[in-house]
Amino acid sequence: MSIDRAVLAFAGIMVLVSLALSHFVHPGFVWLTVFVGVNLIQSSVTGFCPAAMLFRKIGVKSGPAF
Repeated sequence: MSIDRAVLAFAGIMVLVSLALSHFVHPGFVWLTVFVGVNLIQSSVTGFCPAAMLFRKIGVKSGPAF
């Protein structure tokens, strides 16, 4: 799995988890969904992605997705 795919998978999981938390625990967790969305937008504009840096540090390889 490449870093790009790992970041996309992580963002999708975070959105689903935050929506489940906002439904079952407290509606304030919807702000986690907002944070993930804003982070995706800023990383597409600036190229800076903290999640990609984290995945790189733990050993996820960059390059082709296969």
